[in-house]
Amino acid sequence: MRTYHILNGDALKEQFPNTIEGDILVTRECLVDGEVKSESLEELFEVRATFLSAAYDISVEDYHTQTVLEFDKVKHIPDHVKICLWFEDDLFCQVNFWFVCYLLNQFTENCKIYLIRPEVHTPYGFAALNQHELEQIFEKGKRIDNLDKLASLWSSYKKGDLDQLVNIGEGLRTEFPFISDAIQAHLDRVPTHDNPGRPTLALREIMKELDTVEFAPVFKEFNQRESIYGFGDLQVKRLFDQIVNG
Repeated sequence: MRTYHILNGDALKEQFPNTIEGDILVTRECLVDGEVKSESLEELFEVRATFLSAAYDISVEDYHTQTVLEFDKVKHIPDHVKICLWFEDDLFCQVNFWFVCYLLNQFTENCKIYLIRPEVHTPYGFAALNQHELEQIFEKGKRIDNLDKLASLWSSYKKGDLDQLVNIGEGLRTEFPFISDAIQAHLDRVPTHDNPGRPTLALREIMKELDTVEFAPVFKEFNQRESIYGFGDLQVKRLFDQIVNG
């Protein structure tokens, strides 16, 4: 049976064991960050291209050639194949995972789909594993038999329907307990009139404790304390700059 591996990021692609056969596709997005509300995939990609070009200076052209193209490949995976989804437990990875499940639910049929993830959640994820360890977790991949429910997580997230998101997560808790943790982290980061959200509060506390406005040590400490978010330096730097600039 032909196998496809969908990886969350190019870093994993670079360390991917050559002993594991199959076609490799890469998710190059940070759907956890920025606007995602849209009525179609085409509109979503335009919304994302606009946001990323403004927030991170990623050109619209590069977004379409490097990110959208990979999603198009996911849409065109043939039926009756094995698909391995390599995603971690943090919110960054989970939102991308939910979106990929949505695409697979929409565009594939009769595929055997598996989730491959580190057995223990750490700030380092796949990066902490050597090739032998990656081979081991591949062999222990968990079969996904409820793709439609996982896909509905993306629909709820995209609409901003937090109650529905929580309910779906609770329904999946027995099989995928880590999903509820990621959802809770998402709830905690939603700003209110008197609360800027958990990531910003954590950054403020770290900056106060370390008595510094230097980004590198703050980012390192944030990754240790708030690894559930899985934010990269770009996401944390954006929040950090908002704090520093008032």
